Amino acid sequence: MENLLSNIKIQVNEKVYLKDPDSSELGQKIIRGSIDLIDEIGFEQFTFKKLAADIGSTEASVYRYFDSKHHLLVYITLWYWGWMEYRLAFGLTNISSPEKRLKKAIKILTEVIEEDSTFSHVNEIKLNRIVISESSKIYHCKTVDEENTAGFFHAYKNLVQRVSDIIIEIDPEYKYPHMLVSTIIEGAHHQRFFAEHLPRLTDVIEGEDAITVFYQNMALGQLKK
Repeated sequence: MENLLSNIKIQVNEKVYLKDPDSSELGQKIIRGSIDLIDEIGFEQFTFKKLAADIGSTEASVYRYFDSKHHLLVYITLWYWGWMEYRLAFGLTNISSPEKRLKKAIKILTEVIEEDSTFSHVNEIKLNRIVISESSKIYHCKTVDEENTAGFFHAYKNLVQRVSDIIIEIDPEYKYPHMLVSTIIEGAHHQRFFAEHLPRLTDVIEGEDAITVFYQNMALGQLKK
């Protein structure tokens, strides 16, 4: 199993980057350093010049992999969605009940993230914080339609589709599966942010992951028994 996991590669649309950062030690260093730096100072303050100084490289070297910091943010966000789909694929194996699969899927999508040792060049805990605070910038932009046509967001769409299929299995007449899944994902991000920074806007319950339980109950409550 360890040998199988060591060969796993999260695929990101090749149109996002100029050179695949997963193909070289420097590229992986750029990804690792970007996640560290964006998590530390935020995307608005992040620049390739600061990144190059942090990783002991040159700004020109970074530009050989990405033509803009926007595309770098797209890359790490799509990597995250690909990683989440990989977690779903493994996590839902051998669960026959669609209701139990949906509850498990929602847990995976909403729970507090732990670091995955399978991918040594990515700190998934830091990346999760970036996705929570910064990921909406990849589609709340003027180029969203062009980038959507180029297939940038397939990883996110595939993730939503995978869980939507479970919802339809439970209730074939339910009309809003994609809306429900994307609401759960995006809503959970807001609630995690609120729990850490604005706790009076959410409900923090000792001994319970209230966010996961809330969205599990909400989803199953929407569907026919």
